[in-house]
Amino acid sequence: MSPTAGNWAARRAKAAFLALADGTVMRGWSCGAAVDRLGEVVFNTSMTGYEEIVTDPSYAGQIVTMTMPEIGNTGFNREDCESGRIQAAGLLMREMNPPSNWRAEETLEAALVRWGVPALAGLDTRALTLKLREGGTQKALLCTTGSVSPADAIAQARAWEGLDGQDYAVRVSTPAAYDWASESDSGAPLVAVLDYGVKRNTLRLLAGAGFRVRVLPARTTARDVLALNPAGVLLSNGPADPAALPYAIDTIRGLLGKVPLMGICLGHQLLGLALGGTTRRLKFGHHGGNHPVKDLRTGTVEITSQNHNYVVDPASLDPAAAEITHVSLNDGTVEGLEARHVPAFALQYHPEAAPGPREAVSVFAHFRALMGRGG
Repeated sequence: MSPTAGNWAARRAKAAFLALADGTVMRGWSCGAAVDRLGEVVFNTSMTGYEEIVTDPSYAGQIVTMTMPEIGNTGFNREDCESGRIQAAGLLMREMNPPSNWRAEETLEAALVRWGVPALAGLDTRALTLKLREGGTQKALLCTTGSVSPADAIAQARAWEGLDGQDYAVRVSTPAAYDWASESDSGAPLVAVLDYGVKRNTLRLLAGAGFRVRVLPARTTARDVLALNPAGVLLSNGPADPAALPYAIDTIRGLLGKVPLMGICLGHQLLGLALGGTTRRLKFGHHGGNHPVKDLRTGTVEITSQNHNYVVDPASLDPAAAEITHVSLNDGTVEGLEARHVPAFALQYHPEAAPGPREAVSVFAHFRALMGRGG
């Protein structure tokens, strides 16, 4: 048995709790680093892929509740990571299991400890998910050190600034530009990626589509992007509040009409803001690999991977400037948009998946076709 899934004496020795801002305290046992961490609690409905989820920079600042009860079975390995470290603020689960997969390089618990990320097992994750679904996303303190009382933890959770109005993109973005290794020759078209928290699988798919890929820091200006003479620019996914990135909105406005643009998740929201729209927070967000999205142009439906708490407000978009191309079949929110008069489009969901269904990867071919039309 694993140290955290063993006998009750071992579990009691690692007793820990989650304190929500609404005053709820949920108890379990620590199965990660012995640190206390503030974060925004969300739930993810994916049945697999916890390695990709916790290493996705879009989860920075969030404590992720896995609705799948058995976590840890595939262990942890570098090949499945979507960034160079665990990005989630914390992880919550029903049961932590030892790995039983030949690809595992270490246990999930060991990886959490190595990256200093707290985690809690033994939770009633169904009850927590229902609470978040009914009451909305909550601020919380995940307490594993034993040095904070439940009352103090609740007070800290309430006092925390949360994610609204916070720029987390600069925290997870690359500090310096770099080239993503690919087999494309030097004559292949160059895609510049504005890194607001890009996932490695996005870069893999761009390279696999025959592009040279250069990744740029989040604060790169339009002038510096255009100096590279890229064939296209990708606006990446990323964490937290898009309205807190005015520099990114200015950059995108400086690129519109000068080079084809494609946005993913946070990049989608930023494109919506650059086109004159506004964004708003969802009650509990979209997090998982089973979200149905309808393409309004073709009528087709794709099952998609998603991770976002904010959306573009459709009423704020000028229909003369932007067309809504995709909507969520769960709640009708905007899942895709395209500029009317310049070559730019974006998707709220994650076409690169990792984890999740890969039904939407054809959008990278659409991006290439947009470049081929000369912008």
